[in-house]
Order: sequence, then structure tokens, then C-alpha cells
Amino acid sequence: MPARSARPSLYISVDIEADGPIPGPYSMISFGAAVAGRQDGASYTAADPERHTFYRELRPISDQYVPEALAVSGLDRDRLLREGAEPASAMAEFRAWVREVSAEAGAQPVMCGYPASFDWTFLYWYLIRFGGDSPFGHSGCLDMKTLYATKARVPLRAAVKGRMPRGLLSARPHTHHALDDAVEQAELMSNLMLWTPPPAADAS
Repeated sequence: MPARSARPSLYISVDIEADGPIPGPYSMISFGAAVAGRQDGASYTAADPERHTFYRELRPISDQYVPEALAVSGLDRDRLLREGAEPASAMAEFRAWVREVSAEAGAQPVMCGYPASFDWTFLYWYLIRFGGDSPFGHSGCLDMKTLYATKARVPLRAAVKGRMPRGLLSARPHTHHALDDAVEQAELMSNLMLWTPPPAADAS
């Protein structure tokens, strides 16, 4: 039987800001998303990361927070308690946005992050806790650190931006504003996907 062809993937860069290390006891206080590009087989097409974006600031879900974590985003917790979006509404809007841009691209959505482990933990928890459904499924995420480590043939702990070739990095600043960082990392994602590393040095 011939192998079933895989559907194209639409990579969506997501960055989250949180007031603590794990969801539940702590809150996701903002998140941003930007379409990075589309992969169809071996072909990858980068998108303009500013064309399709999503951003929300959220009302905290608990009284617990880590001041140092909250300070990273620069967001005011008291303002978020008054004005932040209700998580259930924000996640419903996000699901609809992901499905719209994916349908337009004719592709399955894949979340990508740097590192995905932190952002995916919060994003997936919120999607399931507030609505019970993830447009990415339970495993539709790609870690850019792992992608770089694999292509560059380096240990994962060495897959840091400071050691990457400068041409892979976005020229945009990393501001810790979730949408800014999602757009920046969408460019990194496309650069990684299109990158052909130099041949490994001959050790003989």
C-alpha cells in the first residue's frame, strides 16, 4: 500500500508571558502569535510575520504570582485584574483565529516556540482548561532549540541564540512583549527552516 501523503503544516510562532513557572497555580498574563510559514513536503515558504498576528492580555486566574516573573513582561497585575480578557473568551478567539489562518493556508496548524517547552505548557493547559479543545491537537508543537540543535549538530544545551550564526537571528529586538517576541521568533523559525548548515568538518 503506498504511503499516505502528509498534509502541509502551517507554523505559528507563539510567545507567552506568565507570572510564575507553571499554569494553574500561576497565570498566563499575555500571549502573542504570528504565522511564520508553510511547509509542504520539502518546500518551506516563509510568511510576512506581521501579516497574521494575534495578541491578548489576560486576567490572572489565581492570587499567586512570582514578582520576578511578573516583572519580566512589565505588565501591571492590578490593571490586568480590572481590564484583562477573560481566559475562556480569549482562548475561544484564539482557536477561531488559528483555524481561520490554517484554513486559508490549506494546512494543519503547528505551534512553534523558543523554547516550546515553556510556552506550550501554558498554551495547551489554557486551551484545555478554558474550552477543552486545542486546534494543535495534543502534540502539534515544534521546539526551535531542538530544530537548531539537530540541523547544527550541537548538543541541545548549546542551542542558544548567542551561539547561532548571526544570519539566522531576527534583526528585531526581544522585548518581552508577547507579540513582539512571537514575530521575532517567527523570523527565526523561517530562517532555521530555510537554513542549510555548512558541511561538518572532516575529523580525520
